[in-house]
Amino acid sequence: GWITEKTNYDAYMLDCSKDENASVGRAADPKKALVACDRTTKAKYILGPAEIEGTQLTQASSGINQRGQYAVSIRFNSSGTKTFDAVTQRLVRLQSPRNQFAIVLDGNVISAASPSSRISNGSAEITGGGINAKTSKTLANQLSFGSLPLQFKVQSEEQISATLGSESLRAGLMAGVIGVVLLALYLLWTYQGLGVVAIGSVALATGLSYLIVSLLSWTIGYRLSMAGVVGFIISIGITADSFIVFFERIRDEIREGRSLRSAVWHGWHRAKRTIYVADGCNLLCAVVLYFLAVGSVRGFAFTLGLTTILDLVVVIMFTYPVMALLVRRKFFGEGHRFSGMSAEMLGHEPRYRGRGRRLADSRPSRASRASDAPSGGDGADGGEDPQSSGLSLAERKALARKMARNGDARHADGVSSASREEEL
Repeated sequence: GWITEKTNYDAYMLDCSKDENASVGRAADPKKALVACDRTTKAKYILGPAEIEGTQLTQASSGINQRGQYAVSIRFNSSGTKTFDAVTQRLVRLQSPRNQFAIVLDGNVISAASPSSRISNGSAEITGGGINAKTSKTLANQLSFGSLPLQFKVQSEEQISATLGSESLRAGLMAGVIGVVLLALYLLWTYQGLGVVAIGSVALATGLSYLIVSLLSWTIGYRLSMAGVVGFIISIGITADSFIVFFERIRDEIREGRSLRSAVWHGWHRAKRTIYVADGCNLLCAVVLYFLAVGSVRGFAFTLGLTTILDLVVVIMFTYPVMALLVRRKFFGEGHRFSGMSAEMLGHEPRYRGRGRRLADSRPSRASRASDAPSGGDGADGGEDPQSSGLSLAERKALARKMARNGDARHADGVSSASREEEL
């Protein structure tokens, strides 16, 4: 009476030769008939309502029996023992294939053994049917753990529109655009003409990131998530930081008395160590997050690592070469007020202005004030003071030694005092 017209129709329509039908897990009502497939043999079964449930099974283990065969031993509780006794007593009287006892997990048959005799003690042994060391262990695990009672309790329930994800992604991209615009305005206000270099670096890094993500999406089906957008927004700040570190190092070099060209070269070789260390730390964090985290955090780690590598490429192959070229131009090299290299912005005006020209210091030195004071004898013979002649510190020291050797002790003392003042 449990085989209905619907059961026959389901058995006719089910094709167990297809993998999607033979391997997919389906919830089955144990009180109703079931049409199922065997995952291994792809055989089709029409099964009656379940007579023994997995909760009545107390033990399942695999091993080699006394006949040297791989077998799976099972044991039932008291209620399962009585039911299994009645089932085996009925099945031994039937002809194959109606005498099979199927074990079903997630709507699929994992074993269909035939009892050779009545089993009344609640212990049975499954052998034959191609059972080996691997399959016996798998079947024992399925019998042991597949019968664990699981219940899910709903903590919260919320219906989300299908367009919410696209709206969140659009909002994130808009936030990134606003951040880029504000960053560009800040760089132009702070660094003026040099801000264009920083904006170009950020734009180049952003364009390369977009190109790589597009290629990955086309080749391996990569999809940009909200966490990935956050990683890209953070990368904008990383690229801007690299430029700021570089430019501030140039300022320090110019304060030490270097020319603009020399300051760019020495500033780069000092700043790149800081940039390498900072990007190395970011890349290490991204790698650790990618391999240890799951879900959206891995998307964030991937974009953070990708943009960190691109930052190194941009600052090495774009930012520094462009800076080296700009200081050779009159607008930047001579410190135009809007170039970002002016004396007011740098905090110090370099003595060497390029093309053989030197900038004289307008501040009178202690030696020059002493020479201008009225004095008698040979002290008022004039002569240009070395401190106000635009000579470097090393040149003034060399001139003092030369004058000392020539016997001009008084003038040498003036030069030496000016040198000591400069050193202080």
